[in-house]
Amino acid sequence: MHTAYLLMGGNIGNREEYLKQAIGLIRNLAGRPVQVSSLYETAAWGKSDQGAFLNQAVQLETFLSAAALMTTLLLIEDQMGRKRLDRYGPRIIDIDILLYDQEVHQSTHINIPHPELPNRRFALEPLGEIAPDLIHPVLHKTIQDLLLVCKDPLPVHKITI
Repeated sequence: MHTAYLLMGGNIGNREEYLKQAIGLIRNLAGRPVQVSSLYETAAWGKSDQGAFLNQAVQLETFLSAAALMTTLLLIEDQMGRKRLDRYGPRIIDIDILLYDQEVHQSTHINIPHPELPNRRFALEPLGEIAPDLIHPVLHKTIQDLLLVCKDPLPVHKITI
């Protein structure tokens, strides 16, 4: 059994409903969600002329390898109607693998840990909620410590429902 940490997000349509839908598909196709963070809203990162994103972190237990998990997550995005038209552009759903066990993978198909994790407050905040003491396998710092030194200026707002 493997433990993966995912970040889901989207900024088109009923964002909250799409995140719920993604959790259901992940449960059916990829493994067991152990923990799910609160919802977090932030302005678009990398391309600011679009709506705000709603993000959520997921701790997942899976029997899938890292590469098979990535393939499955891309399939889920496709099933939900994700169109990859514009880098950093608007999207119904985006599902990234942030961490997978303490493994490091670098290929054209998958990069784990996610190379931008330490630089993105919108990923660190929800991940820090469910796994603050998790150690980054390359930087050897906790998620909480990475959040404390993150230079990303975009505010991240926890949504209470």
